[in-house]
Amino acid sequence: MFKKLSLLTSAVALAVGLTACGGSEEDTNNENASVGEKLEYTITGIDPGAGIMGQAEEALSEYGLDNWEIQESSGAAMTAELDRAITEKEPIIVTGWIPHWKFFEYDLKMLEDPKGVFGGEENINTLVRKGLEEDLPGAYTFFDQFEWEPEHLQDVMLKIEKGQGEQEAAKEWASENEDLVKSWVEGAEPGNGAEVKVTYVAWADVIASSNVVKYVLENELDYKVELVQVEPGPMFASVADGSADAMVGAWLPSTHDAYMKKYKDDLVDLGVNLTGTRNGLVVPKYMEIDSIEDLKESK
Repeated sequence: MFKKLSLLTSAVALAVGLTACGGSEEDTNNENASVGEKLEYTITGIDPGAGIMGQAEEALSEYGLDNWEIQESSGAAMTAELDRAITEKEPIIVTGWIPHWKFFEYDLKMLEDPKGVFGGEENINTLVRKGLEEDLPGAYTFFDQFEWEPEHLQDVMLKIEKGQGEQEAAKEWASENEDLVKSWVEGAEPGNGAEVKVTYVAWADVIASSNVVKYVLENELDYKVELVQVEPGPMFASVADGSADAMVGAWLPSTHDAYMKKYKDDLVDLGVNLTGTRNGLVVPKYMEIDSIEDLKESK
């Protein structure tokens, strides 16, 4: 509960700051102003260590948007500012990705990226520490068999966003998808109370997937799971150095490419657990722009 209140407080504070920053009221309210003028040339981003932030900075360079900047924030703050803008029918551009609950909640579109800066569709992979198969064979089998679809993940994310507790949302989702859950645990040895440490970043999709993993391991295989929230770099490093057992939020080949290259020889890649993810710049559908290139001259 405390963590949720803290995130909400941070989100509100950032939203107020973004609303108040720079530019004149005349420029931002002028119907004939360009998108850039209306937004004071600011794109609302997320955590500075996120791969999508590096991609967004690269996009500004590749598309010649030198007068634009990416506002660092967090996933919670970004969605709070998105909600405020849509409620007031104002323009906004955010860093966004699929799957995410916001595409269920709002009418959004991802701007076309003709230069391919954000890459194409990505996958989410499961990574575990070396030696896990020998130490905790049942957990290893589960992680190796853990695979689902974007709509499954988005369903859990939306349940959490609508106010259900993270484990409550995981429990309800698991009860609605019993056959899929059974396929994850088939042939896996019970843990008999053994501890499993899973690291994750505070992105809505990774929070959701990690909590589903925790629920299934504890309630289907009798493991005790500790979820540890970290930044992207430590998420990889902890599995690579063996201080954590697993992670299920590695976005590849683009978003987490630098971390994967750095640590790939020190961990075990169990492969894809979800396909069809995408990164990019996201706007409400009521905005009359369709491509990143439109940001240079669009009205």
